[in-house]
Amino acid sequence: MGLKEQIADKVPVELLPIVSDHFEVIGNIAILAMPAQLEPFRHIITEAVLCRHRNITTILNKTAKVSGCARTAQFETWHGETTITTHREFRFSYRIDVGSMFFSARMANERKRVWNQVEPGERVHVPFAGIGPFAIPAAARGGEVYAVEKNPHAFRYLAENITINKVRKTCHILQGDALRRTCLPNGRFDRLIIPAPYGMDQALDLLLPLLSEGGMAHFYTFKTKEEIPALLASYESRGLAVPYHSSCGNVAPGVCRWVFDLARAL
Repeated sequence: MGLKEQIADKVPVELLPIVSDHFEVIGNIAILAMPAQLEPFRHIITEAVLCRHRNITTILNKTAKVSGCARTAQFETWHGETTITTHREFRFSYRIDVGSMFFSARMANERKRVWNQVEPGERVHVPFAGIGPFAIPAAARGGEVYAVEKNPHAFRYLAENITINKVRKTCHILQGDALRRTCLPNGRFDRLIIPAPYGMDQALDLLLPLLSEGGMAHFYTFKTKEEIPALLASYESRGLAVPYHSSCGNVAPGVCRWVFDLARAL
């Protein structure tokens, strides 16, 4: 039974179409995106969520989308007292404060697809590293990882998470702006993992020179479906093979996060 069905007899029928059955769970925190018209029924919705997910201790309702340099959303607390949790993804554990940093649990399978490709001994660079969900598994697989994160709150948790997951020796971290040349690591890399924030496509131009011949870049960007053919053509015109590309989910009407695997020829 979906959330909408659970509350159907307790919410006016004209409001049911705007009730979303889908919400994100990060650790023991549920993140909803309910319109303001549903505010009077928050306790009914909260009760239904808690009934479906016994492990949930905090429920947040998103009131503004992710924005700003720190890539944070705005929330209203509907239940609970803390925005700090431990999120488990495959065999890794991540401490996170969802109120002051960006993290999407919905990207778990995509992240696994990427870090599963890392071979022991690879040099891997991860800008916009966040709390470490790309960097930490890559290091655990034997990569020598260099990760950069600007948000000081996220960086603090990144440092904590590399200790929790026992990769401190092979995951090297730096707090700073990944697009500043002073934050670029030295040398060339076998793999770049670039989860660029919205509107930062210039990251690829800056970071691509760090990619070794025969290396692979995983680049994330936000586009409409209609923009993809031209984008593929532009990558190929730069001598980059694109063995894989895919949508990673909608972020706005008509706009998706897309990933492009970009291979540089030997």
